[in-house]
Amino acid sequence: MKILVLNGPNLNLLGSREPAQYGHATLADVQHLCERTATELGHEVECFQSNHEGELIDKLHEYGRLFRDGLALGVVFNPGAFTHTSVALHDAIKGTGLPVVEIHISNVHAREAFRHHSYVSPVAKGVVLGFGIQGYALALHGLVGDMS
Repeated sequence: MKILVLNGPNLNLLGSREPAQYGHATLADVQHLCERTATELGHEVECFQSNHEGELIDKLHEYGRLFRDGLALGVVFNPGAFTHTSVALHDAIKGTGLPVVEIHISNVHAREAFRHHSYVSPVAKGVVLGFGIQGYALALHGLVGDMS
């Protein structure tokens, strides 16, 4: 089964953007971690990043169809700043019925107040935050249902 690892705006800057907040790992490091974890769990992963909300929505729609056809398990999604602003992403997840685990590298609740609200969380299967890039591996295990 396929799993989508979807990353939103500015995550392409991992490794150079605010390393005190996000660490020194790059998006390529995240992809390698997700590929390795998915393989260990017996699944295939596709990694996709975009700074454009519409492209993220299109990817959710694509995987919603794959999920309905029994070809995809779900999505691990770091919506970045769109977490706090995008009703459209909320509606795309809700409308597709796609299982989504929301992931954040930092603990958004220990940051600015505007980051405390998520439009994605109410339609997510679960939320992982504050564990650095290792949170992606935790999210994959949670999506698959294997928390061993």
